[in-house]
Amino acid sequence: MNTTLKHWKEAATLILAAGRKLGSDSLSSRTPALTAATGSPQGSSPARSQLPQFDYGVLLLKRSGKSGFMPNAYVFPGGMVDSSDFSSDWLDVFKSFSSSPSFGLRSVKQPMETRPPIFATDRLKLGSPIPGEVALRICALRETFEESGVLLVVSNKEDKHLLKDCNDICASDQPCKVNDMCSSELSKWRDLVNQHPSNFIRMCRELEVLPNIWALHEWGNWLTPAAKYGATRFDTAFFICCLQDIPHTLQDQKEIVHFEWSSPSEVLQSYQAQDIQIAPPQFYELSRMCRFPLLNDLHNFAHQRATEGCEQWMPVFVSKDGHYISLLPGDHLYPLDASARVDESTDHQPKDPQEDSALHRMVILDLYNIDLQINITPRCNHLLPVVEQSLPHDSKSKL
Repeated sequence: MNTTLKHWKEAATLILAAGRKLGSDSLSSRTPALTAATGSPQGSSPARSQLPQFDYGVLLLKRSGKSGFMPNAYVFPGGMVDSSDFSSDWLDVFKSFSSSPSFGLRSVKQPMETRPPIFATDRLKLGSPIPGEVALRICALRETFEESGVLLVVSNKEDKHLLKDCNDICASDQPCKVNDMCSSELSKWRDLVNQHPSNFIRMCRELEVLPNIWALHEWGNWLTPAAKYGATRFDTAFFICCLQDIPHTLQDQKEIVHFEWSSPSEVLQSYQAQDIQIAPPQFYELSRMCRFPLLNDLHNFAHQRATEGCEQWMPVFVSKDGHYISLLPGDHLYPLDASARVDESTDHQPKDPQEDSALHRMVILDLYNIDLQINITPRCNHLLPVVEQSLPHDSKSKL
C-alpha cells in the first residue's frame, strides 16, 4: 500500500462484461469496426440510440443508501486496496504453480516516467515485493468476489497446462471462463473473505487456485476530485475483463443491495430516464464501451490496447450558470501544473493559445443529465465515448 498518499486512498475497479444471447432480430456476426479516434467507418460519431444490439452485459452493483460514498449509485465492483493485496505471501501462492513466482503480465509500452503513480510507484521502497500492477488486480478480483460472488481464478488442477507460459493465459483471443466451484464452497469462502481480506490468500492456497490477474486488462486511472466528494477521495485503477457467459451473481446485502447485468446502452438509457444513478466516470466509460456492441470486439480491443498504458485523470470542476463543468486532460482549460491539482478554481489558462478550441469535458447539467463535449484525439490508443450528437472538431466552448 502507498502510505505516502496525502489526498487519496488507493483502490481498484473491475469493468466486468459477460456474453449473453442476442435476439433473432439482432446482428448475426460482426459489426463494422469502430475506430478509436473517429468512432465509425465514415468518421462520424453515432448516437447511442442508433447503436446495434449488444451481445453482452456489464455488471453494475447498487450501493446501499447507508454507504458513505456514492449512496444508492450503481457502480462497477471494486474497492479500497488492503495491505494483504501487497502481502509477500502471494509470492508463495504464485510459486506453487511454477518454479518461480513470475507474474507473466504483458509489458506496457508507456514510459515509466509518464505512467500514473498508482502503477509507477516503486513498491519495493514501500516494503512490498508485489508489483502495483499485480496487487491492484488482486484487489479488483477480491472486491469483485466479496461484492458480487463472482470468483475469477485459475485452477492448479484443471488449468496448470496454461501456466507453462503465463502469457498464454492473457494471449487468448476469446473471453475467459469463470472457474466452476460448488456454491456452498464459494459461500463459505466469500464469508471469510468479507470478514477479513487476508482470507483471500488463504482461500487460494487451500483451493490451489490463482487469482486470474491475466484476464484483467488495464483500462484507466481516475482520481476523485476534492470539489465533489469532500474528504473521501480515491486513486482508482480501472481494469476490464470479458467473460464468455454471465456467471452466477449475488449481492452482499451490506454495501451492495442490488445488481444488474445490462448493456452499456441500456445502462445509459436507464440513467437518462432517471431510473438509476451512476457517477460521471461510469457514464464516461460506458459511453466508451458503446463503440463495441460485440463482446469479442471489446475483448480484442482491450487486450491489445492495454499494452499502451493509460493516463491519470482527475476531473477539475468549474461552475457556470448554476451547473458544473468537469474538465478532463486535454481540454484547453485543464490546469497546466498537474502537481497543483488539489484545490480547484476557475482561474486556469490554456496550455497553448493555439489550443483554445480543445474540448474534453463533461457538462453536468443535473444529477441525471451529462453532456459530453469532446473533440480531442485520445492518448494511449484509447477510445472516445459515443455521444448523442457529434461535436465538430472546430467547435468552441467559452466559459
